[in-house]
Amino acid sequence: MTPQSRAEGRGPRPAMEQQEFTKFSRRRRPCCCRGTQLALLALVTTALWAGLLTLLLLWHWESARNLKQLEETAAQNVSQVSKDLERHKGDQMAQKSQAAQMMQNMERIQTEQKRMESQESELSWNLDGLRADLSDLKSRGLNEMRQALDSLGRLQEEVGKLWIELRASNGSVCNTCPEAWIYFQKKCYYFGEGAKKWIQARYACEDLDGRLVSIHSPEEQDFLTKRANWRGSWIGLRDLDIEGEFIWMDNQPLDYSNWQPGEPNDGGQGENCVMMLGSGKWNDAFCGSDLHGWKRKSQTCSCDSRAHLRKRRDPQWATQDHAES
Repeated sequence: MTPQSRAEGRGPRPAMEQQEFTKFSRRRRPCCCRGTQLALLALVTTALWAGLLTLLLLWHWESARNLKQLEETAAQNVSQVSKDLERHKGDQMAQKSQAAQMMQNMERIQTEQKRMESQESELSWNLDGLRADLSDLKSRGLNEMRQALDSLGRLQEEVGKLWIELRASNGSVCNTCPEAWIYFQKKCYYFGEGAKKWIQARYACEDLDGRLVSIHSPEEQDFLTKRANWRGSWIGLRDLDIEGEFIWMDNQPLDYSNWQPGEPNDGGQGENCVMMLGSGKWNDAFCGSDLHGWKRKSQTCSCDSRAHLRKRRDPQWATQDHAES
């Protein structure tokens, strides 16, 4: 710098210095502001990072705590599930055992049922056999009883014939009968009354040592017709054994008949016993019908008083029909 410059400079120097200072101040002021801003930005950034780090730490801590709770809960759940599983396994084993026991019981019941069915079948078979045996015994018993009664009747016939021959040989044939009995052709007849079925009338006659009347001639029929009960009377003719084959109680063949026109017709329902109407005609009827008359014939007349005594012991059979022609 020349002296002149210096001289010249000295003159306006203060003004220039002031200008330079002003310029420097202006340049420095922005620098200070910028540094402050940077510092503030750094502080804010630091605070933000600190806050973010704090949030991260808090989140991590909360997550760790939640995870621990979840682990504990999961462990408890696993333990509970394990216990439940063990209990279910035990229940399942018990159910399997019960099922096996039930199967055994069912098999035992089925076996017992089969055994009982077999026993029932055997018992049913035995029962059928017993019923058949009982039916056979009843049939044989009835047949034997019928044969015995028939044999008894034949014996009575033979005894009667022998008695007649004996009395005839002695020349003293009896011509009288017990009280309430009627004599006809060397036989005694009793005309009973009182409602009876055919079988009851038969047994009532047998109780009086006779049988239901059998008719073998028109003369005998006329004798009985004159004394017939107007309500009908049982006679000793029936077809109980073979339908349509009528047999007398004395086992004599049907050598005489006096049927009502159109009879016998069986009524379509088993009319197996024969009655004599009030007109004297014969009619097949139900054996279970109650008739008020029944005729009994003794094989011979009798001078013995046994029939009379029996009649007195049984007053219900003492009613008789005395009507004569």
